[in-house]
Amino acid sequence: MDTLPNSPTVSAAQYDAWLFDLDGVVTRTAKVHATAWKRMFDEYLQKAAKRYNAPFTPFEIDPDYYQYVDGKPRYDGVASFLHSRDITLDWGDPSDPPDRETICGLGNRKNALFNDVLRSEGVEIFPSSVALIQNLIAKGKHVAVVTSSKNCETVLEVAQLAGLFEARVDGNVAAAKQLAGKPAPQTFEEAARILGATPERAVVFEDAISGVQAGKAGSFGLVVGVARYNTPEELLQNGADIVVHDLGELKLV
Repeated sequence: MDTLPNSPTVSAAQYDAWLFDLDGVVTRTAKVHATAWKRMFDEYLQKAAKRYNAPFTPFEIDPDYYQYVDGKPRYDGVASFLHSRDITLDWGDPSDPPDRETICGLGNRKNALFNDVLRSEGVEIFPSSVALIQNLIAKGKHVAVVTSSKNCETVLEVAQLAGLFEARVDGNVAAAKQLAGKPAPQTFEEAARILGATPERAVVFEDAISGVQAGKAGSFGLVVGVARYNTPEELLQNGADIVVHDLGELKLV
């Protein structure tokens, strides 16, 4: 594990809105996501290999999931990975059934697999993150969850955290309001707006490279990187102001 500065200190009075990514920051669903992505892509890649009499090269969690999919809106993740394999598919429509070979169809297949695993295995939470959020609420601060996932509400319900956040900007909200996903800053900007704060008075918590890039692009007051899967150096180079391995390391004053 990389060595980080001990107990970075953040002033609660300096910021009004505190914006948390979900997966990897509050909940541990990356394994569920990665499992669903691998199952979906491997099924598709096997069919394509057989169809074109080509070798089958499976989807790998490391590096494929982290490099092309992690933190991105679902359909963008599909398109990004397929592009890396020089595969071109029609985009399709979000209403496409999960067996249709379009970007949206494959994304919907992944979502169905994710929900199957989610319901059967449940959701782990990071207790230190929940404790920090509760501490902020006790101090009268405004908190929101900002995620590209369209399953945010279900994940929070399964994790018994449904009432924790004052606002939620997820993949469904982004689609309805036509907000660009991470690494664009628009979803974080929308959450800050809902909470009545300017970006300069808001804190972003992110574990994904695309997420810290979004925080930097939006000129947020503070971008906290959580190095659960990426290295601290990667998060710092892409926009994090400070990096911790766990939010329990953060000292709120």
